[in-house]
Amino acid sequence: MSLRDVLERWQAPIYLVTVVLAAVMAWQFDDMQVLEVTINPALALMLYVTFLQVPWTALRAVWVQGRFLLALLVTNFVAIPLLVGALSLMLPSDDLLRFGVLLVLLAPCIDYVVTFAHMGKADARLLLACTPVLLVVQMLLLPFYIEVMLGSQAADWVQLGAFVDAFIGLIVAPLALAVATQWWAQRSSTGQRWSAVLALLPVPATAMVLFVVMAAVVPQLGAAPDAVRQVLPVYVAFAVLAPAVAWCVAQLFKLPASAARAVAFSGSTRNSLVVLPLALAVPGAMPVLPAVIVAQTLVELLSELVYIQLMPRLR
Repeated sequence: MSLRDVLERWQAPIYLVTVVLAAVMAWQFDDMQVLEVTINPALALMLYVTFLQVPWTALRAVWVQGRFLLALLVTNFVAIPLLVGALSLMLPSDDLLRFGVLLVLLAPCIDYVVTFAHMGKADARLLLACTPVLLVVQMLLLPFYIEVMLGSQAADWVQLGAFVDAFIGLIVAPLALAVATQWWAQRSSTGQRWSAVLALLPVPATAMVLFVVMAAVVPQLGAAPDAVRQVLPVYVAFAVLAPAVAWCVAQLFKLPASAARAVAFSGSTRNSLVVLPLALAVPGAMPVLPAVIVAQTLVELLSELVYIQLMPRLR
């Protein structure tokens, strides 16, 4: 068995140990929050080595699969908002707290969902090809949904520049580098050897992302403990219900299993690391909004460890 096979076989225990270690270190050392500046570079590396596993030539054929894109849009912008609207009834009537929950749960992930989908035996190519559409549609609809659920003043809090920055830095740049690396590997023995080394990195790179995110964000939970306690039941319920809702939508569109898993991953994975800067720009955001969004990040990361074990069993 190759080292790559060993890493993939033991990835769940590796991630679990990483998460526990990061949480313990975050509680023991006060300066772990400085790791926050490393989150985006770590994400970019993780996505780069993930994109290397997706042949770029195959992406050109994805757009003929219109049913998948339609199922993805219905899931993320019809079914999931209805679920979020229902779950928001569990929240107290605090506009700032409710805004944080809506902001994070209404925005589908455009970055590390590709990695987790790949690990969960979903069709990551489809998700990768559709990320530009997900980005544009959520930018258009997010203010509308928040206005409907909270009012026009809350909708004015949404500043969308962070979405574009994240798309360029976490999708376009790593994808371009991955395509260049694949092109190099096709034409050079050195490129082939380099690609073989990089093929060992998806699991370690994902573990690194889990570590830096956990270590950087756990200390923020203590800033608003009451807010965190109020939103945790909503996040746990979402983590359980969202993949089931997304899977049902995929079945309505009669998608094959791997594509249906991709829809389920997309429906249950949110854009928390992208919307956090948006939340910080809201007047009076500290400390409630960062704590509320970080709490969702932690619930989601733990849920992803479950998803990558359970999703491959869905047929």
